[in-house]
Amino acid sequence: MDQPKLWTKDFVIITTANFFLYIAFYILISTITLFAAETLHAAPSTAGLASSIFMIGILIARLLAGRYINQIGWKRVLVVGFTLFFLTTCLYLPVHSLGWLLLVRLINGFAMGIATTATGAIAAGIIPNERRGEGTGYFILSLTIASAVGPYLGMTVSANAAFMWNFYICIALLALNFITLFFVRIPSVAFSAREAPAGQTRQKFSPHRFIEVKALPIGAVTFVIAVAYMSILSFYSSFTKELDLVAVGSTYFIVYALVVLLSRPLIGRLFDSKGENSVMYPAIVVMVLSLLTLYFTQSGFGLLLSGALLGLGYGTTQSSVQAISIKVSPRHRIALATSTGFICQDIGMGLGPFLLGTFIPLIGYRNLYLAMSGVALCALLLYYLLHGRRAAQPRQENTAT
Repeated sequence: MDQPKLWTKDFVIITTANFFLYIAFYILISTITLFAAETLHAAPSTAGLASSIFMIGILIARLLAGRYINQIGWKRVLVVGFTLFFLTTCLYLPVHSLGWLLLVRLINGFAMGIATTATGAIAAGIIPNERRGEGTGYFILSLTIASAVGPYLGMTVSANAAFMWNFYICIALLALNFITLFFVRIPSVAFSAREAPAGQTRQKFSPHRFIEVKALPIGAVTFVIAVAYMSILSFYSSFTKELDLVAVGSTYFIVYALVVLLSRPLIGRLFDSKGENSVMYPAIVVMVLSLLTLYFTQSGFGLLLSGALLGLGYGTTQSSVQAISIKVSPRHRIALATSTGFICQDIGMGLGPFLLGTFIPLIGYRNLYLAMSGVALCALLLYYLLHGRRAAQPRQENTAT
C-alpha cells in the first residue's frame, strides 16, 4: 500500500519558514548573555534573565495563539507573527541599556511565540497521520539545524566582528522569510469547532481552552529536558571562553546538527514502526552522557563528542515529544496540543538560564553540567512514570495477540 505524500510544496515552504525563524532565535539566544555581560556589564544571573524573559514572552504568546488560532485563522496568525517578529528584531539596534534590552527581549519573544505556534500548527495539519512521526521529525529538523547554524553564526560573529552584526543578520533573514508567506497554502481542513464533540464549542473560561490536558504529561518531560538543554545553549559560549577553546567550540553545534541530520530518517521510521519508547529511552540516556562529557572534558575533542551525543540525544527527544503530544490529543485540538508542547518547553527554557545563572558563581560552569546530567536523568524516570509505561502496554498486548 502506497504511503501518502509527505514532501508537498506547502510542507517544504512552512518547514523553510520555520528554519529561518529559528536561525534568528538561536543566533540571539546563544549570544545574548555574552552581550549583556560584556557590553552592558550585567551579572551572570541578570544576563541569564535576558534569555529567560524572551521565553516568558513566547509563553504568553503561545497561550493566546494556541487558543485563538482557529478562530482568527492560521494564515492571519502566521502573517501577524512574522511581521511582529521582524519589527521587534529591528528594535535591538538602538539598545543601550539593560532595561531596554529586557523590554525588547520580552516583546520579541511574544512575537516569536505567535509565529512558531502558527508554523507548528500548519505543519501538523499538512503532515499525513500515517507518517506523523516521520513528518514531525523532519519539521523539527528545521529547528534542529537552525539550532546549529544559529549559535555557530552568533559565536563566530561575536568573536570576529562587532556584536551588532548579529542583529543585522537576523533582520536580513527575517526579511527574506516574508517571501514564503505568498506561496504557502494553508490546509483546507481547519481543525475548528466543527470537528469538536458536541458541547465543546462554547465554554466558559477554563484552562482547557488554552492548553491540551492530554499533552501535559509528556510536556512535563519536555520541561525537565529543556532546563538541562539550556545549560548548554545559554552558557556554552562562556564555558568555551573559560577553557580557551572558542575556535573549536564554535563547531559544537555544527557537529550536533550533522548527527541529527544523519539520524533523523531512521529515528522517524523507528518511532512510527516500533513506538515512542524505542527512541525516547535511549535518547534521554545519551543526553545524560553528553552533559557528563562536558563536565569531564579538557579538550576540543571532548567538546565535539558532547555535541555529537547531544544531537543523538536532545535532537531525538525534541521531535519525539512533539509527535507524542499530537498523537495523544484529539484531532480537532492539534493546534492546542502543538502549543502545549511548546509551552512546557518554553517554561523550561525560560526558567533555566535565570535559575542556573544564580548557581554559576557558586559552582562554576563545569559543575553546572554535572548537575544538569542529574536533571536529565530525572527526565528518564519522569518519562517512564508519565508516559512510557502506558505507551508500552498496547504494543505488548498486540504482540501477545
